[in-house]
Amino acid sequence: MADFKTHLTFSSLLGVGYGAGAYALYDVPLPTCLLAGGICGVSGMLPDIDSGAGKPLRESMAFAAAIVSVMAADRLKQFGLSPETIVLACVGVYLLIRFALAALLRRYTVHRGMFHSLPAAAIMGELAFLLASGDDVRLRIYKAGAVVIGYVSHLLLDEIYSLQWHRGRLRLKQSFGTALKLVGHGWWPNVSTFTKLALLTYVVLREPGWMQQHYQQQIEPTIRQATNQVVDRTVR
Repeated sequence: MADFKTHLTFSSLLGVGYGAGAYALYDVPLPTCLLAGGICGVSGMLPDIDSGAGKPLRESMAFAAAIVSVMAADRLKQFGLSPETIVLACVGVYLLIRFALAALLRRYTVHRGMFHSLPAAAIMGELAFLLASGDDVRLRIYKAGAVVIGYVSHLLLDEIYSLQWHRGRLRLKQSFGTALKLVGHGWWPNVSTFTKLALLTYVVLREPGWMQQHYQQQIEPTIRQATNQVVDRTVR
């Protein structure tokens, strides 16, 4: 099994390539590329949130809490909240993920369960899309892709390290096939995972339309009010 440093190094290298490639080939803004590269790097530790007590869980939850808090801050600005409210909300999100969610995961998850699976990678990518801010859906997809690539890099390394060269022969360890998988062994983890995936997929497909409607409800009255004020002052 690859260790913490190996996973982080591999996903960080992929993040550098992901950011540099988008900047060089597709003229993606540099700050967006840097953010996506960093997200890809730290996402390489996310599958280990099912590892129980120890360094992998602590580091993974710290990274996850930091990423979600930062992305949520920019996202909440779109709803017209005050800076104080945004700060309080982000602090609450960080503490909730860092401690409450970590305690639940420590108690109810099994290592190499469905968090080590391709559906889990898709779920993380969809959550990243919903957290990502901006009017350009393509840039939001780009940021979500960074999470998926980092997540899958962890699964890929786990499978590679489950191959062992022994006395001139390639031997499969018992852990082979437990990372890059679509389904797990228990029925409940599978049902729970694919239900979450289906719900999030529906929300992701509908969310851009919901946000556009929200902007229209907020912006159009403001524009009309400003226009009326200008007209009133001009008439006077």
